Amino acid sequence: RRIVQVQGVRINGAPVYLTSRLKTGDLLQLWVDAEQSDTILPEPIPVPVVHEDASVLVVNKPAGLVVHPAKGHYTGTLANGVVHHWRQIGIRAKFRPVHRLDQFTSGLLVIAKDPFAHSKLTERLKRRLLIREYLAVVHGVIPTEEMTIEEPIGLPEAGTNKRIVHAAGKSAVTRLRVVERLPTATIVRLRLETGRTHQIRVHMEWLGHPLFGDPLYGIGKPDGIDRQALHAIRLGFQHPQTDESMEWTAEIPCDMQNLIQRLR
Repeated sequence: RRIVQVQGVRINGAPVYLTSRLKTGDLLQLWVDAEQSDTILPEPIPVPVVHEDASVLVVNKPAGLVVHPAKGHYTGTLANGVVHHWRQIGIRAKFRPVHRLDQFTSGLLVIAKDPFAHSKLTERLKRRLLIREYLAVVHGVIPTEEMTIEEPIGLPEAGTNKRIVHAAGKSAVTRLRVVERLPTATIVRLRLETGRTHQIRVHMEWLGHPLFGDPLYGIGKPDGIDRQALHAIRLGFQHPQTDESMEWTAEIPCDMQNLIQRLR
């Protein structure tokens, strides 16, 4: 509707309405004005770009960086840095993250640069067609090589931020594979089938193997790292424009590498 209102539906270069009929050989074009995130203040925050094209931006988010402005974090976010980055290279686009990462989770995140790309990738996310794989360091030795955790997650009561496994919660599925067993810990790869808030952290606490460094779901005392040991290590999807299969991996951050070495 927005495109029609500005005469953006064109056949052979001429504006038309939706009732017009196409003939073999006609060129159909949809002209969409570029958007921008007017409410997000551009700030010169370094953006670790992994991949960028006309439709998507993939970044390797550092731990500690909030993804999107919200209460208490109106500036200094990844969104502020991305909008500044786009201004610098002459791109007008609206900041549309397809999924989220917690503030203190590092790793790969995809941002759509137009409504079509966001719609396609969000649809594929709902259909579990996006590959989102994480590496975590958890307390205790997990004896099973692989498992699937299918436990619903919900809020126990209003006014709290901590989620729990709850029968009345929303469906949540996490697939786990052991990478390495250490004397008092386990390195695991986790693949998300759903995207509930704090899903991996909640499921690992429920399993009895909370993440190292997790202030909300962990053991509640300093344990070798000052944030949850969770890193979005692998991301893959079909490109929203070309359907080409694309995939990236992100190196384990230094703080997690140092933790693993000490535990070894």
